[in-house]
Amino acid sequence: MTDQERVSDAEELLTARWRGQAGRLEVVYATVSDPVTGTGVWVHHELLAPLEGQPEVHGFAAVFRASHPPVVERFGPQPACSNRDGSWASTADAVLEAPTVHGRSGRLAWDLRWDDAAPSAPLFTFPVWAWEREVLPGAQIVPVASASFSGAVVVDGEKRELSAEARGGVAHIYGHGNAARWAWLHAELGGGDVLEVVAAVSRQPGLERLPPLSFLQLRTGGRDWPRDPVAAAPLFRARLGLPTWGLKGTVGRWRLRAEVELPEEQSVSVAYRDPDGTSATCTNSELADAEIVLEHRRSRWETAASWRLRGTAHSEIGARP
Repeated sequence: MTDQERVSDAEELLTARWRGQAGRLEVVYATVSDPVTGTGVWVHHELLAPLEGQPEVHGFAAVFRASHPPVVERFGPQPACSNRDGSWASTADAVLEAPTVHGRSGRLAWDLRWDDAAPSAPLFTFPVWAWEREVLPGAQIVPVASASFSGAVVVDGEKRELSAEARGGVAHIYGHGNAARWAWLHAELGGGDVLEVVAAVSRQPGLERLPPLSFLQLRTGGRDWPRDPVAAAPLFRARLGLPTWGLKGTVGRWRLRAEVELPEEQSVSVAYRDPDGTSATCTNSELADAEIVLEHRRSRWETAASWRLRGTAHSEIGARP
């Protein structure tokens, strides 16, 4: 039995990792896009355990609507307590408890549910051993890699139901804080196929001058590539920036490239805080565009698959401050 087969339950992978230590950051977030209604949703639950001070739980929700400016609202903070049932991801105003995400804050309300009747296998952007042993400054996995979402969002009292085409994922992050700079992409490619990318520059002394390391998993036809995302990470080159960023790299006989655009009019910027008290800014869009090409080399490079996402890619760029 492989590590991935052994750790395959989404609810288990969404359970809290934090055990009361100072200097930790834990995040669970859901992202959804609906191509029929032109709606995107981002709900971010966060536990912040600072090096000094009291741990707290807080977060924010953002709703993106085609032809309308996006709306983002914060919820919390409230004191955090260490427990093993995963309930840290809930506050008085917002709840994330598999398979539901619901809450209310300011101009927004959301009541969403992902289909867990026939779940896809979790996606390990970072390998299982890195997640379980906590040997890296931070790691991200996707317990709900690609799922249908149902429910509704409310903006300024106006309710919008998701269509049957709405899809998204739920990811889990645990570590010592945010990277110095980063990019993220969740791309629903159709039929349960998905691409997840985390490209980041470490804050560790001496490493902040290095190019971004890109951890990714491409799932097509039920198979995940590359086999070892840590070994493959140095083989990719990411170009971070706004409104566009890109990635390309070759692993064996396969080559992947992606170009992502976050439309300014469909992006929100949110301030983050790390356990050491420093700050970062995340710019996110759930209605982003992406061009993705996968090539295979035989006697020459040939296009094996390509995808063009318009207003359905989920992406963000993080920077300091």
